[in-house]
Amino acid sequence: MNLRALTAITLLVSFIAMSTSGVLMLIIDQPSFTIRMHPVHKLFGVLMIVAILSHLRLNYRGLIAHARHRSAVWAGSVLSVILVLVYAVAILNTQDPAKAAAVDQAAQQLEQSSAPAKP
Repeated sequence: MNLRALTAITLLVSFIAMSTSGVLMLIIDQPSFTIRMHPVHKLFGVLMIVAILSHLRLNYRGLIAHARHRSAVWAGSVLSVILVLVYAVAILNTQDPAKAAAVDQAAQQLEQSSAPAKP
């Protein structure tokens, strides 16, 4: 299997894993379910990053050609601004430190209690 085929398959499977786990976490809005899905989402998120970097490397010239179109630059700019704004809202949304620490500790205990036993 060549690198292009491996990259394409990895992107496809990672996209399916990330999108389905993300949508499930939105639909089943319970912290205990999110904690169960977290390993899937994290693992395939990292895998997707690696595949995207490979895709960018393999398709650099084509992506640059797309960037020459005014509409692509405009869409990319708007999406980038939206991304920065959403990150800013999330980062500036402060939580009570004591409550956040309690939630983090409870989540850690839940993850540890549901982890498979080591042989």
